[in-house]
Amino acid sequence: MMLVERYRFSRALRPFSFSVAFIVCLTGIVAAYREGFSDPLNAFLILLAGLLLQAGVNLINDFSDLTFLSGPQYQTVHRQIKINFRIGLCCFLIASCIGVYFIYLSGPFLLVLSVVGLFGALGYTLEPINYKHRGLAVFFVFWLMGVMMVLGAYFIQTKVVKVDVFFLSIPVSLFTSLLLLSNEIRDYEDDRDKGIRTLSVRVGYDNAILIYKMMIAAIYLVTILLGLADILPWSYWLLLTLPIVILPCRFLHRERDARRQLTPETGRGYFVFGLFYCCLLAL
Repeated sequence: MMLVERYRFSRALRPFSFSVAFIVCLTGIVAAYREGFSDPLNAFLILLAGLLLQAGVNLINDFSDLTFLSGPQYQTVHRQIKINFRIGLCCFLIASCIGVYFIYLSGPFLLVLSVVGLFGALGYTLEPINYKHRGLAVFFVFWLMGVMMVLGAYFIQTKVVKVDVFFLSIPVSLFTSLLLLSNEIRDYEDDRDKGIRTLSVRVGYDNAILIYKMMIAAIYLVTILLGLADILPWSYWLLLTLPIVILPCRFLHRERDARRQLTPETGRGYFVFGLFYCCLLAL
């Protein structure tokens, strides 16, 4: 693959990952809906802000690669990365404007949540935090792009936070981490050769595959436990999604080029699981 092609806008946007923002926000919205809270305009703005944040994170993701691409032969690539970065910041700005509106409606708790989330998103690849390079990205996205977004979407609708909603956020948050891990596994050789110390590079390829499989098991285990605790009735129906969710596993042991489909396939599994999850939550 040509280097310029790798950093073009449509690829840097990573549309397959939009399932993350859509599902986690929808989980919070549906959790509020089943308790009698429904505001279509707010629900739309929540989804829009979530998608903008996801787009922003994706578009700034490659900015740190400028460190590894020095020399006049990379001028075109540099220009594209910087364009993507600026568009990503614009996405953050628009999402922040929506956030200010919600903070005005909801109060200081959402302000704290928004500030932590925004700095967490910027810290994904930007120094001095750059937790992608510290091997902490899989851990942090569980909270920043999972739990916090579910709780935020729920809070905007209800103005309260409940422990049950935190528990309900865990399966989709684990899937968020799984999607990121699939990205690390897909790019394992490139990250290793560039000295990018992601979790997968730090633990090794075989261990990263083991973690991937264990996370799938954890998602379904937590889901079943939520059913047994009567927090998510009928949760066992989610086992119907298992054949689709494990489908990407066929790419785990393939060569680098054949592994490209791992992340989009994981994203599709996330979307199917998430839709089923939200449908059961609405019952």
